Amino acid sequence: VQLQACGGGLVQAGGSRRLSCVTSGMISSINVMGWYRRGPGRTRDLVAEITSGGRTQYAASVKSRFTISRDIAKNTVYLQMNSLTPDDTGIYHCNAEAGNPGEIVDYWGQGTLVTVSS
Repeated sequence: VQLQACGGGLVQAGGSRRLSCVTSGMISSINVMGWYRRGPGRTRDLVAEITSGGRTQYAASVKSRFTISRDIAKNTVYLQMNSLTPDDTGIYHCNAEAGNPGEIVDYWGQGTLVTVSS
């Protein structure tokens, strides 16, 4: 599985940004797709994820502001980010969890930097 993330950039507080993650390879083996964020001086934490069945989950800090979605035909997962704050600044990584139970493998795309100015 290969992941290509894009869409980062500089945005003012209160603004919006949409990240995209294009997947390729053994796509049918993917169980969960997610976006993780590593803020300055912080660990890489889950922001949002979507299962192959379409179930979504969000970090409390982004719930109601961020939306994860997917376009199956385009093999792409999106993260729509609204009402951005400086705390949302960080490198956003796309993740795919793939494989059968007991043989799960995590795949990571390169990060895309989002900088929110106050």
